[in-house]
Amino acid sequence: MKTSTSLTQLALQKFKKNFWGVFSFSFLVVCAFIAIFAYAIAPDNSQDANQMHLSVHSKEPGFTVQMLTVPTEVKEQNPISMFFFGKKNADSEVPISNYKVKDTTLQATLYTGDETEGLQKEYALSLFPKAKTVQEIPQKYISEKKFLLGTDKYGRDLLSRMLIGIRISLGIGFVAVFISLVIGISLGAIAGYFGGKVDAAIMWVINVTWSIPTLLLVIAITLALGKGFWQVFIAVGLTMWVEVARVVRGQVMGVKQMQYVTAARALGFKDFRIITKHILPNAMAPVIIISAANFAAAILIESGLSFLGIGAQPPMPSWGGIIKDHYAYIVLGKPWLAIIPGLAIMSLVTAFMLIGNALRDALDVKG
Repeated sequence: MKTSTSLTQLALQKFKKNFWGVFSFSFLVVCAFIAIFAYAIAPDNSQDANQMHLSVHSKEPGFTVQMLTVPTEVKEQNPISMFFFGKKNADSEVPISNYKVKDTTLQATLYTGDETEGLQKEYALSLFPKAKTVQEIPQKYISEKKFLLGTDKYGRDLLSRMLIGIRISLGIGFVAVFISLVIGISLGAIAGYFGGKVDAAIMWVINVTWSIPTLLLVIAITLALGKGFWQVFIAVGLTMWVEVARVVRGQVMGVKQMQYVTAARALGFKDFRIITKHILPNAMAPVIIISAANFAAAILIESGLSFLGIGAQPPMPSWGGIIKDHYAYIVLGKPWLAIIPGLAIMSLVTAFMLIGNALRDALDVKG
């Protein structure tokens, strides 16, 4: 059997032997799949899973109720837009406890959630375009709806909000890490390679940025750019480049003394080519590990910002925002409303940290 001598292959083989690393990677692949197909998987595929049923708010996991759907005519939506951004659903879903079919109308008793009988409301046949007779209304417009994770304080399906909320967490991680790598690698490589006054100037910027508390800096940038989805992405990315820059600078300062770099200079190669083709490829192992840790840190920062109310804005679902809306319910006998998103954040962060540990062992980076 032929043994691979490629460093990449050897690192990959070592990574495959790490159970927790492989398990965490598989878990994150599943999370990424869910994020892409969130609206296809979610029981409530309306935009931001924002279909409210106030009469069934704060219900426990597994709660079931009969649901009458009253359709509303809306413009046709692009299937691609519907797949990625949800259905522009104007239909009204009405929780009911029972119903009766009359000659020309459907009489429904609204769900109240307690022992009292709800209001009775009549719906004309004309409201239901797919039903030709009143008898067809229950078959086509009344269904039993089950909320696997229960409902939030507005009566929205918590499972759907959680599934769509994973997009925020993974998205913030990808964008923030990408921004931090672009800035950190560029400044770190320039400082480490050229040294002197260039290094001193860049290190001054790094040290000043490093001295500002991360959360405070993120809040300041967010307030300057405004509250919103993309503003948070940029704000978190702009605060995470410092550690990358410091590590890259140290790696470049060591690698640039190697003989193959000296040979490249003697051959007349330009500095840009030497940095990108010869130095950085041999200095990236610690950066890969830091990126995994930064991914986890970005998810925590975004959750904290959403909890403070300056992250993703309602009705956009965010795990931190869900905790913010329901943390008081922990002492009101309904702790699952805050515990479920808390466990989701914890599991995602743990997975990235375990992958970071596995990569450290596989790449054999010495601290």
